[in-house]
Amino acid sequence: MLRQSAPLGKNGAALPKLKPLHWDKVRQAPNRRMVWDRIRSSSFELDEQMIESLFLYNSRLSAKHEEAQSRSPSLGNHVLDPKRLQNITILMKAVNATAEQIYAALLHGNGLSVQQLEALIKMAPTKEEVEKLSGYDGDVESLVPAERLLKAVLTIPCAFARVETMLYRETFADEVGHIRKSFAMLEDACRELMSSKLFMKLLEAVLKTGNRMNVGTARGGAMAFKLDTLLKLADVKGADGKTTLLHFVVQEMTRSQKSPTRAAEGTDIGTGLAAELTNVKKTATVDLDVLTTSVSSLSQGISRIKELVGSGLSGDERNGCFVAFMAPFVSQAEEVIRELEDGERRVLGHVRDITEYYHGDVGKDEASPLRIFVIVRDFLGMLERVCKEVRGVKNFHAWNPVLN
Repeated sequence: MLRQSAPLGKNGAALPKLKPLHWDKVRQAPNRRMVWDRIRSSSFELDEQMIESLFLYNSRLSAKHEEAQSRSPSLGNHVLDPKRLQNITILMKAVNATAEQIYAALLHGNGLSVQQLEALIKMAPTKEEVEKLSGYDGDVESLVPAERLLKAVLTIPCAFARVETMLYRETFADEVGHIRKSFAMLEDACRELMSSKLFMKLLEAVLKTGNRMNVGTARGGAMAFKLDTLLKLADVKGADGKTTLLHFVVQEMTRSQKSPTRAAEGTDIGTGLAAELTNVKKTATVDLDVLTTSVSSLSQGISRIKELVGSGLSGDERNGCFVAFMAPFVSQAEEVIRELEDGERRVLGHVRDITEYYHGDVGKDEASPLRIFVIVRDFLGMLERVCKEVRGVKNFHAWNPVLN
C-alpha cells in the first residue's frame, strides 16, 4: 500500500502539521439540498502564515500528553461511575487539600473550613459506592485521585459522620446568633405593638370613622375590628374619586393634634408610627416556621453527635483525639440549645398574647402566627404614601372640592 502523500501548499512545499480540530463529518446527501452546497471553496482564503504560527503541531508536547493519557486508568477500569467521578473531582478542587491533610483533620476533629467541609459532604459515597471501593483489592495507585481519596477516607471509622459533626460545630455559633437575634426582634416587636400610643389613637380614629360609615347597618356599633380592616381604608374612595377613607382619617387625626405646628405639618402619624413600630416592620419578614425548624434541627443534630461521640467511636484508639476534642463542645451546645428552646416557648407565647390582645380569642383563625405583623407592616407602607400626599397639600379642604 502506498503511503498518503503530505498535502502541498501554493509554493509546492509540504504543509506543516497543525493541531487537530475534532469534529463529526456530515455525509453529503445527493438527493437533498443542503446549506453546504451553497458554500464555495474559493470564497474564503486562509492566512496560512498566521494559522501556522498559532496552531503549529508540537510533537514533543503532544507525545507527553499522550504518555500521560496512557498512564491514567481508562474509563473502563474506574471503580465508580465516570460522571460521578467527574463531580467528585470538581469537589476536590473546592476542598483544595491533600488526602493526608483531610485524613489528619478527620482524625483530630478540626483543621478544615466550612467551605471545605460542605464540599466533602457532597462527596459522601452511597452505600453501593462504599461497597465498590471497599471491595477493590487491585493496585490503589491505578485509581484516579478522587477514588484514592475516598478509599483513604473510608478507612476512618464513621468518616462522613465526622465531617457532618465538624460542619455542625463550625456553623453552630452563627446559627445560634441568628436565632437569638430573631427572637429578640420578635419580643421587641410585641412590646412595640403593646405600648404604641400613636397606634392606639389611629385605631380609635378608624373605629369611630367606621362606625359612622356603618350607621344603620349590621356592621355599625362595633367595639373592635380585625386589623385587616386597616388595609381596606385605601379602597373606600370619596365622591371626587381620589380621596380615600385613609386620607380622611390621616387628616382628621392631624387636625385633632393639640399643637398647631404639628397639625400643619401633617407628618406625625406616618413618621411617628414608623419610629414606634421599627421592629414590627422587620419582624414581618421573619418566617417563624423556619426559625422553629432551625431550633429543632440544632437539637436533633447535637443528639446525633452525642451518640457518635459517646458510643459510635468508643473502643478504638484512633478515635481518642476526635472524641476528646468534641466532648466539651457537646456539653456546651446542649446548654445553649436548652436556652434556645426556652426562648422559643417564651417568644411564641408573646406572639400569641399580642395577637389575642388585638383579635381576641383567635383559636385556629390565624393562618400564620406572625400575620398581624405583616398586616401592620403593609399598612405602614400605605400610610406613609398617604401622609406624603396630605403633606403636599397645605389646605386639605381646598384640595378636596367636595368638602368645599
